[in-house]
Parts: sequence; C-alpha cells; structure tokens
Amino acid sequence: MSVIISSVTKGSIADKKGIRKGDTLVTLNGETIMDVLDYRFYQNNTKVEVQIIDKNGRLKKIKVKKDEYEELGMNFETYLMDKKRPCSNKCVFCFIDQLPNGLRDSLYFKDDDSRLSFLFGNYITLTNITEHEVERIIKMHISPINISVHTTNPELRVKMMNNKNAGKALEFIKRFNDAGIKMNCQLVLCPTLNDGKELEKTLFDLTSFENVECIAAVPVGLTKYRDGLYNLKPFDRKSACEVLKIIEKFGNECIIKYNERRVYGADEFYIISRKQIPNADYYGDFLQLENGVGLWSLLDSEVTSALGELKETHKNRHISIATGVAAYPLISDIAKRCEEKCKGLVCDVHKIDNKFFGEKITVAGLVTATDIYNQLQSKDLGSELLIPSVMLRYEGDMFLDSVTVDELSEKLCVKITAVDNDGYSLVESIIG
Repeated sequence: MSVIISSVTKGSIADKKGIRKGDTLVTLNGETIMDVLDYRFYQNNTKVEVQIIDKNGRLKKIKVKKDEYEELGMNFETYLMDKKRPCSNKCVFCFIDQLPNGLRDSLYFKDDDSRLSFLFGNYITLTNITEHEVERIIKMHISPINISVHTTNPELRVKMMNNKNAGKALEFIKRFNDAGIKMNCQLVLCPTLNDGKELEKTLFDLTSFENVECIAAVPVGLTKYRDGLYNLKPFDRKSACEVLKIIEKFGNECIIKYNERRVYGADEFYIISRKQIPNADYYGDFLQLENGVGLWSLLDSEVTSALGELKETHKNRHISIATGVAAYPLISDIAKRCEEKCKGLVCDVHKIDNKFFGEKITVAGLVTATDIYNQLQSKDLGSELLIPSVMLRYEGDMFLDSVTVDELSEKLCVKITAVDNDGYSLVESIIG
C-alpha cells in the first residue's frame, strides 16, 4: 500500500529533502507503510531511507539522518491513512442499536479498529483483527491495548456478540500476554447473562494473565428504544451488590498476587447498589476513567484539594449547574462546599432526567440539549449555566441531539460554559 502526502510541515526534514504535497509515500527503510502506526514506528530510526513517487510518477530514494524521535514532517489526510474499520459484531447490549432515528450520521458508526485503540484509547473486540495486525502489535510492542472482553466463555461470547469468531478471538489475549503487551479489559455486564458464575470465570481467567493490568466491569446501558432487540433487564440493588461482592473478592486476590487491585466496578454499580463509593486511594492509577471507574472519587478528591488551596472570600454570584441523575448528589455536595468557601455565592444544581433516551440512562455524558431546555426553561439560572464537557462531542460545540451550545444558550437566555471533568476546573468555574 502507498499513501498520498497531504502536506509537508514547513522547515521539516521532509521539506528540506524536497518532499512535497501530492507525492506518494511508498516505504520507510524498505517497510511498506500501511497506516499511521507503521509511519510512526519506522520514522523513529536515526537513519531512514524514504521511498516516494513524486507527482510526475518518478520513484525517488531519499536518505535521512536525524535524531531518534525527530519527526520527518509528512502529513496525511487522516490519522489512519484509510477508513476506520467498522464493527462486525451485533452485540445484544450494543448502545448504538438503541439510538433513536434522526441523529447525526456519525453517531451510528460502530468502530472496532485496533489502531484506534492505540491512538485514542478506543476499546476493540478482536473479532475482526488480522493476523498481520496481531503480529505488528507484538513486533512494535504497541501497548497498552484496550479490549472489550465481556466474557471468557467462548460459547457465551459468540452468543452475546452474535459473531462466530468471538470465541476464537480470546486466543489473542494469551498471545499478547506472552509477548508482554499490557491490556486493559472491559466487561459490559448483563443480568443473568455474564454476571454471577460467568463473571467469576471471566475474572479468574483474566486475572491469571500478568499483563492484564486493569479490568473494569460496567452495567449494561438500556435506552427506551429496544423494540425487537434482545430482552435485557437493568441491574437492581440486589444484583448490583452481588457483582460488587465478586469484584471485591477478585480485587483483593490481585492485591495479594500482584500488589495492586486490578479489578474494579464502575461507579454506576455503587450508585445502583447504594453502597459507598471507595475513596481515591482505592483506584490506584485510575486506568479506567473512560469506563466510569473512579470518576466520582477522583473528582471529589480534586475538589477537596482545590478548595483547600483557596482562602475564604466573598462574591455576589448566582449560577447553575446541569448534570445527570447519577452525578447529582456529588455535584450538589460540591456546590454546597463552594458556597461555604465563597460567601455570597449561590450555585443551584439541576438534575436532568433523561427523557430523550429513557430514564434508565443516568450518566451526564448522555444528557441532551433538548432535555436541558425542557427542564430548565422556566428556571432562574443566574448569570451562567455550567455543563460537564462530556455532554458535548469531541469538538466541544454540539450535544448528542445535534443542538449546539450557542443554540441552547440563546434559547435559555444564559451563558453556557462547558467544564472539563476535573475538580480544579469545576471549583474555578463555580467560584468564577
């Protein structure tokens, strides 16, 4: 495979060597460049032979001497150099299958691309990974790899993912482990399917691999749009308590075996079970924040540190915060603590029920502008409305229902500020 160079960084090695926009990169040190991972890996050498085909069709060989990690300066149209690979599964719990019609097209795309796992931390199922990619991960020692496992029972995995290759794909975990590739594993748990005894088997299998450094169990998310889909039920208090009991058991065993916990339940399990969420020390290096593991404790500890660094002050300020049902108790407590630190501050916290996807969805990241507007339009929001940045797409400008921040701000007649998910940013935004 060869790839067209979309631009060349001015003043870079490539620029100085006469490589230009529109030229085609063929090889680096004789290695065919399939995608950005190949490019990044093979450009790191101190001596690099670059083969390109210029816009006139002439093959050129260019020899480069450089520092080990110095960039060559070639840029490409996409990070991947080709299209993202779609998911080949039909998981019984897939959230995308539970979306309503009429959302923007990008929300319906299911990716399952090993390159995105390394580049952006996406989770992959290993069901459509090629032997070439497996060998490349091992050769380049691409680590860590984030894997959606769900169960280590091959037959059950085939059933849950509706993919005949799902059971065979588990063999790659052993190969990665033997090669020293670190892995973070995700288990989406569905009551009566992969919890209970099946969860115990999965955790027994995964914790036997020394290079599986973290395992996160998260409860299945169920929207109101499940007509025709597999009949799943949400976790209740009893079943959530049972999951946490199993997780605690295997986590304690990992502390003895590896000197670290490794097995964690998502914050949602603690909220559903009404158990106290552990403090920040429990979560080690917080390797699974993207799965909602330890978010509550980390935010709380950061807020405590931020407030501890501030002197008591006075400011006439009235603002509001919109958040999801799950985070509402914590955000309310944080707002109260900020009010105690800053006399004259009034911070109203509004719990947004998820009417758009269904009230079983309680996380802030799935709150839409439509629900915020419908539930806050008659409220006195003060001078500013704070929202967590996870409500918005990557670009930070639009909610899941394709309403922009500016549009919602205009409708509510209030300034809206998206706040990053850390305690220091939250305290600064509340106190102003």
